[in-house]
Amino acid sequence: MLADYNGRFTMHSKIIQLLYILWALPWTLVGLGFGLLGLATGGGMRVRGGIVECHGGMLAWIFERLPIEPMAMTLGHAVLGRSEIALDITRSHERIHVHQYERWGLLFVPAYLLCSLVLWMRGEDAYRQNPFEREAFENE
Repeated sequence: MLADYNGRFTMHSKIIQLLYILWALPWTLVGLGFGLLGLATGGGMRVRGGIVECHGGMLAWIFERLPIEPMAMTLGHAVLGRSEIALDITRSHERIHVHQYERWGLLFVPAYLLCSLVLWMRGEDAYRQNPFEREAFENE
């Protein structure tokens, strides 16, 4: 249990949370880099529940050119979205991905891409059948 009976976080839980943040930090920094690009080109940035959410500007342009045209995507503890509305709509789904980054750390993106590649090679849906996406859709 991370919190005590009064809902306060214990020192032990704070250390664990710090380790989760550090384990996902390399991908968070990549996400923040894209977020700053969006911010510099007219987008916005906010922190919600300890997660940095970035939207608009150049990010919207990038999202429009991706093959599956997602509304948002997660990199560590940073969530990138086409718009504020897209972030609001996808928040619960993207939070699952944040937790996945906390478990997988640096290995998350290679594992995600490998799963998608194997599924694609089998002729299956590389996005919807990806186990990381299935977990997020089932628990959002």
